[in-house]
Amino acid sequence: MTGISVIIPTHNRASFLDRSLNSVCRQTLACGEILVIDDGSTDETAQIVTAFTKKCSIPVRYFFQSNRGPASARNIGIQEAKYSIIAFLDSDDHWQKKKLQLQFHELEANPETLISHTGERWYRRGVHLNQKKKHKPQNGDIFRNCLQLCSVGMSTVMARKKLFDKIGLFDERLHCCEDYELWLRASCCFPFLLVDAPLTIKEGGRADQVSYTYRVGMDKLRIWAMMNLLQNVKLTRDQVFMTFQELHQKCTVYGNGCIKHGRLAEGELYTNCANWAEAYINKGFALPVTVPQKLINSLVIE
Repeated sequence: MTGISVIIPTHNRASFLDRSLNSVCRQTLACGEILVIDDGSTDETAQIVTAFTKKCSIPVRYFFQSNRGPASARNIGIQEAKYSIIAFLDSDDHWQKKKLQLQFHELEANPETLISHTGERWYRRGVHLNQKKKHKPQNGDIFRNCLQLCSVGMSTVMARKKLFDKIGLFDERLHCCEDYELWLRASCCFPFLLVDAPLTIKEGGRADQVSYTYRVGMDKLRIWAMMNLLQNVKLTRDQVFMTFQELHQKCTVYGNGCIKHGRLAEGELYTNCANWAEAYINKGFALPVTVPQKLINSLVIE
């Protein structure tokens, strides 16, 4: 066994959890522990973990909390992890057999690297999906890519625990796009090491997924994340430029969409935010950035 803590948050995924757990158990490089954080499940999750624990030689630690969202569940895992390397696995995804081995060895070969990710295979209701070029994972400085979309698959990530001492934990105010927000904070400071192989299997296309539940409001959450980044993180001039460009684009699209669908007040709010970003761009990106408190307070997280 190696010094890797595998963190699996789950909520009512009894029909998928055993497959995820078994994909950890069959790894060619065994982890040191598996932490299952049950975020208020009302199905047979606890029984599945108990049954798996009896047949798996890897120590399994089970935590139960009332439903507080994936950010909270992952934070418990990070705080409780015994080992210096953390790997995340969503309970409806699973891994290829060599995932931990290949990724761990790459981290060992690059001791200065704090975070890595891998390629993925995507499936929707059992059918393989080809990824568009914009979805292909990137290596090194991926900040621009992280601004545009959630460019790091949660189940692909392996990170040193000390990364979270430097950038903080997942923002528990966010019940969706919490990964997008964290990757912004990570990628503006540190390069991402890509293991360019499809070692993670991502399952999608179901109505019970958080990304489906919040699909209409995801751009609102990403806009909030960018505003929060500008307000609370010290960025380089180039990073400020990129953030304002993406903020202007997303606010324009979302604001116009609101107006088109008759949500005039909301549309005006995001159009004003786009205008503010454009005005700041035209002023030449004066540093430090001053985000109007009234503006960020109006961007309510829902």
